Amino acid sequence: MKNYLLFDLDGTLTDPKEGICTCVQYALASFGIEEPDLDKLEPFIGPPLKDSFMKFYNMSGEQAEEAVAKYRERFQDKGIFENKLYDGIPQMLQALNSKGMFLAVASSKPTVYVERILEHFGIRKYFKVVVGSELDGRRVNKDEVVEEALRQLFGDKPIEKNKVYMIGDRKFDVEGAKAIGVDSVGVTYGYGDMEELREAKADYIVRSVEELQRFLLRGTEDVKPGMNFQKVWQFAYPFLMFLLVRSIAVYVMRFLYDAMGGAIAGIPLIEYDETGTPTAYTGNAVALMQIVGFAAGGAYLWKAAKAMIVQAAEEAKLLHVKREPIKNYFLLALASLGAMFGLNMLLELCGMTDNSAAYQTVAQSQYSAAVWLALILYVIVAPLAEELLFRGIIYNCLKRMMKPVAAMVVAAVFFGVYHGNTVQGIYGFAMACLIIYGYEYFGDFRVAVAVHAGVNLISYCLSNTILAVSGFVCWPVCIAFLALGAVCLILMNRQKKVF
Repeated sequence: MKNYLLFDLDGTLTDPKEGICTCVQYALASFGIEEPDLDKLEPFIGPPLKDSFMKFYNMSGEQAEEAVAKYRERFQDKGIFENKLYDGIPQMLQALNSKGMFLAVASSKPTVYVERILEHFGIRKYFKVVVGSELDGRRVNKDEVVEEALRQLFGDKPIEKNKVYMIGDRKFDVEGAKAIGVDSVGVTYGYGDMEELREAKADYIVRSVEELQRFLLRGTEDVKPGMNFQKVWQFAYPFLMFLLVRSIAVYVMRFLYDAMGGAIAGIPLIEYDETGTPTAYTGNAVALMQIVGFAAGGAYLWKAAKAMIVQAAEEAKLLHVKREPIKNYFLLALASLGAMFGLNMLLELCGMTDNSAAYQTVAQSQYSAAVWLALILYVIVAPLAEELLFRGIIYNCLKRMMKPVAAMVVAAVFFGVYHGNTVQGIYGFAMACLIIYGYEYFGDFRVAVAVHAGVNLISYCLSNTILAVSGFVCWPVCIAFLALGAVCLILMNRQKKVF
């Protein structure tokens, strides 16, 4: 959430078409140019007037200045009030103001006119700072206006550009923001369309005042406290059904094993003692059971999870109009590796791995199956099924009941407890927080699946190598990996805050 908001005036707060275009028409008439169609004069809304007269009517600098003077002749008393607020603007400004945000107007229109327009519509009270151009021709470029608005907003304090949005409807607003180094929000309900704003590389684009308000207020929403039974049931029911369906699938596989005589295609599935009595299922048999179980559970969840994932993506799309640079995906990958290695070493060095009988049983089962079966299970089927459940359904449900950070923590605790032992519980909690962070940062469910699958793949491949038993596992290396993960997350967070 950013709390310093700079608004353009024309095409963003007000619809000035009649006043501006009629005054341009008046100025052109003084040069003997008749332009009866006001729609053709819409390009004058936004950029500096002098530049527009020179660009669209091939005027010299001197002629353009004369045209601007004629424009203002009509505008200052009549055209200024041929204007109207966009629906929802006063309500939005009041909502932003009530959240303690610092609002400013940054317009290419002369400041004296901007002040009169804001007072006329009764919205001047919402703005701490109002900055426009000067009647003598100074400060007409948008970057100069933005820079002055920031200087007045922050006063003696250092300007925190990472807390600022410049909001406008034209490419000039976006270009002015970029020149100063602040994020831009383009609005398409004004006089710049989606194509213009995309070409200008606006950081975010909204299509209505309502959408703009939701975007600017995200993270400040009041969440109703507490969770009643109905709310809990929204994610508890899918969780319980996932466990039930998975268990039924596993029991079906056991029945088939017994019916097939304990082997498939000559591959033994049941272990026997010297007397021929069955004692346990083989590692391959257990892996096959789990593959079928997770696949069945994931299939059951698919429709509900997909609907929630699509809805969450729709709600978050305004945060992800701008494509994330490749380096941020690289940073998340490094953070995941740092967390995976660091946490595994930490649990090992603290003695928790060796002292947990439950974990040792799970680990032994994981590495008793054929490699190809283990990879299908731990890198494909299990990550997808678990992400559908824990991030697709449970986390997205919790986000509607509590603040995002609280939802992340509760969902991560749920994921940790689900693993059934202390070692995997601690590791699962930490990795779930990282996966949710990546999901929110990129707004892409596939990122969550990729991180989960990638971490499982590397962890499985390296657990039984020399790295797991040599001097590689030591406190300095553990701290170095944890630090790597932390630094990468800090670098990502500096570029964009998601919580």
